[in-house]
Amino acid sequence: MNIDNIIFALLFFLPAGISNMTPVFSSKIPYVKNWNTPLDFGKSYRGQRVFGKNKTWRGLLSGVVLGTLTGYILSQTYFTDYDTVLFTLLAASMSFGALAGDAVESFFKRQRGIPSGKPWFPFDQTDYIIGGLLFTLPVTIVPFWVAAWVLALYFGLHLLSSYIGYLLGLKELPI
Repeated sequence: MNIDNIIFALLFFLPAGISNMTPVFSSKIPYVKNWNTPLDFGKSYRGQRVFGKNKTWRGLLSGVVLGTLTGYILSQTYFTDYDTVLFTLLAASMSFGALAGDAVESFFKRQRGIPSGKPWFPFDQTDYIIGGLLFTLPVTIVPFWVAAWVLALYFGLHLLSSYIGYLLGLKELPI
């Protein structure tokens, strides 16, 4: 186990991780928090909302913007050997992919009758990781070792942050 590989994987996927966290915080920002237009525009499929009321355009756009900005900052600090435009495009793509993966998981969750906010282990923890990694494909091929480290690290970080949120009273359930 090489610590440089772990740090590389952690920072490489950071734009998607930031993107995945942003919608929760953007719902608290004045002037933006009232923009609650759902991604599915309130439409249903087989009697269930397509994505649900918690997947909003505000969350998608704020997540992609902040994830892209994170990628740009990383291209100027850590990933200086990479082309800035290409790495920023990669960050935008994986940020969108992380949120798209979360939305797709929400679709299947709704179709199974699992209410919003209720756990669906391990899909709640992996949806954004798989989506983010898949959406890197138009820009680059991620080496297997990077994808494996990203999956392991971000899965663990998701569990840890959920548990901390539970301990702080921000979440109802620990997972």
